Amino acid sequence: MINNNPIGLFDSGIGGTSIWSAIHRLLPNESTIYLADSKNAPYGQKSKEEIVALSCKNVELLLEQNCKLIVVACNTATTNAIKELREKYNIPFIGIEPAIKPAALHSKTHTIGILATKGTLNSALFNKSLAQYQNIKFVEQVGYGLVQLIENGDIDSPEMNDLLQTYLQPMIAANIDYLVLGCSHYPYLIPQIKKILPPGIQIIDSGEAVARQTQYILQQNVGFNTASALFHTFYTNSNPKVLKEILNGSYDVIEKDF
Repeated sequence: MINNNPIGLFDSGIGGTSIWSAIHRLLPNESTIYLADSKNAPYGQKSKEEIVALSCKNVELLLEQNCKLIVVACNTATTNAIKELREKYNIPFIGIEPAIKPAALHSKTHTIGILATKGTLNSALFNKSLAQYQNIKFVEQVGYGLVQLIENGDIDSPEMNDLLQTYLQPMIAANIDYLVLGCSHYPYLIPQIKKILPPGIQIIDSGEAVARQTQYILQQNVGFNTASALFHTFYTNSNPKVLKEILNGSYDVIEKDF
């Protein structure tokens, strides 16, 4: 099955580029369009109604660009809005949820840390997922301030280290052996997190699982790109400098009001 239209992705800022990178590694022959809604970041502090409205706005922009599939590269938007998106739009959606299942299946201490946004931890979808694992203790922590620092380019700042120490030390004390990252921004913090966590604690994010699901949906329902001319377009409605830095200057970033 052939479909040369691009894959669309959106996030409440630059964090979903961690998902984009995983998809691009697995599917290098697919064109992509990425929306960074940095002006409205973080989604995690907003109401469900606001998150649904912002998600619909992003989807409609991607549909205007003839995307064949949309990846909701944001945990908060997935857990709060993907049901509404699937009901409203006739296009395949792939969401991103905290990777609780692999952590729960492999945990030896039966204690798992989850670092996520308030919007994800409070969502019905997330709590439905947790309820499946009655034998696991989950140590949940809202990552207050982390997204804002990442969006400002302050990943290696002392302030970031102080926040991570505050959030992770209680998890270490609780004897977690897995840390699940429940926000697509947070993989960019893995180097700092590794400096704080003991070496035996595994860190899990959702990027590779989302990439595999994208590949599966393309194969089953949508079709792969066979065009020789590939493109990757990145839009942001805020300062493009940080997005350019995250992409190592390899791609053009277009500043657009949306």
